[in-house]
Amino acid sequence: AVLRAQGINDIVFTREPGGTPLAEKLRDLIKQGIDGEVLTDKAEVLMLYAARVQLVENVIKPALARGSWVVGDRHDLSSQAYQGGGRGIDSQLMASLRDTVLGEFRPDLTLYLDLPPAVGLARARARGELDRIEQESLAFFERTRARYLE
Repeated sequence: AVLRAQGINDIVFTREPGGTPLAEKLRDLIKQGIDGEVLTDKAEVLMLYAARVQLVENVIKPALARGSWVVGDRHDLSSQAYQGGGRGIDSQLMASLRDTVLGEFRPDLTLYLDLPPAVGLARARARGELDRIEQESLAFFERTRARYLE
């Protein structure tokens, strides 16, 4: 509403993971998993980047090329925090993966809304059934938050 009040009407809203048919399928796998199979941390991060590349190449870059504003719910910083901080995946591996698949593509502006992990978990529980990531321990979310704050 704020952008539209400023006369900016060509806005594309995105979410991660997701935003394309393939990326939405990957989102479901990441958030729900497959019965009987453990999703490894590295497989999770690779799936996230696969979904991200689909979104960037098929939605975000074309929108920017035609002059649209793009407002995204999450991007690479989330992977750096959740998988790098929360899951403890090596930061050099994370940076290498980001640079390999995204190149120099970065958001012009990132807003981080800080919330104590216990409050965020309480809100998630109040919404109902938790997804695979929301079921992680408080310590996981504390590590994730610490990485965001770095």
